Amino acid sequence: MREKVHVGLPGRAYDIHIGPDLLDEAGEYIAPLLRRKRVTVISDETVAGLHLDRLRAGLAAAGIEMQALSLPAGEATKCWSELTRSVEWLLDQRVERGDVVIAFGGGVIGDLVGFAAAILRRGVRFVQIPTSLLAQVDSSVGGKTGINTSHGKNLVGAFHQPAMVLADTALLGTLKPRDFLAGYGEVVKYGLLGDVDFFDWLEEMGPALAAGDMAARVAAVRRSVQMKADIVMRDETEQGDRALLNLGHTFCHALEAATGYSDRLLHGEGVAIGCALAFEVSMRLGLCPQEEPSRVRAHLRDMGMKVDLSDIDGPLPDDEALVGLMGQDKKVVDGQLRFILARGIGQAFITSDVPRDVVKDVLQSARG
Repeated sequence: MREKVHVGLPGRAYDIHIGPDLLDEAGEYIAPLLRRKRVTVISDETVAGLHLDRLRAGLAAAGIEMQALSLPAGEATKCWSELTRSVEWLLDQRVERGDVVIAFGGGVIGDLVGFAAAILRRGVRFVQIPTSLLAQVDSSVGGKTGINTSHGKNLVGAFHQPAMVLADTALLGTLKPRDFLAGYGEVVKYGLLGDVDFFDWLEEMGPALAAGDMAARVAAVRRSVQMKADIVMRDETEQGDRALLNLGHTFCHALEAATGYSDRLLHGEGVAIGCALAFEVSMRLGLCPQEEPSRVRAHLRDMGMKVDLSDIDGPLPDDEALVGLMGQDKKVVDGQLRFILARGIGQAFITSDVPRDVVKDVLQSARG
């Protein structure tokens, strides 16, 4: 039950290995990348407590020595102070340009450690070992790295492709149901943006996937990763097509900022809500049939996911303030909000021609 997806970027090509129990063979996969048999690993406290010993054993089986740093778990770790701490620690470990740094955790760790690797000695190689569904299907692939600031999410960062990705699908079994479903928000996004057949398959297989069906999990990760890899190969630095991967994210990033990047709203939950809202906007602008947003929402509801603003605990800023937060998004061009909208499931496109009053009306409806 092993799959491999190749990201064929000239001079920066790498493989994504997908399947259960890859951690036990991590040394075999990583050894060919090393000039000397030692690696530095940065993880978070939750992942380290669950899986670090297994990674250490998997590396030791190939004679690789490992030093590890554990950071606090959670989105708040994607900040200047933890970036500084990580870089200084890597320098303390005397990491050289020919060494490999391992990002071992979810999307937060992958983004932060990838950025640290990008700026350390003007760029050292790193390997992504993503431990959450969200990281396995999305953030570990494609080389986007970065941190959040008080101005917004991921506004400081670099494009720095990994040397390899090891997506051990057995690790998904230790996720809390809420965290698994948050990652599923990114899986659904791939079907919605470019593959209606994949969305059909998810409608049928989503419950089995959530219940732990390993073959379904491997298949969902592989298809998601293949779609992302294909887009990244066409448009590595998001000059065009790659922006399609941000379906749902303009809403999502505003909602994350509005909830203080806290546990009130996980990133994948924001993506799911954002996708539902993007389809609602598309329908109101007459771009897609009105049954499409209903179908999207029905599937998310069937999976037990957040779908509306009313599903977020606690108060939210008013609609005007939320639209203002969207104005900080990286996708803003010449002050114009850019949205990813859809002509139907699997038919997303990029536009900046979206009236703000339509956005505000959709936000108002989503408050319930």
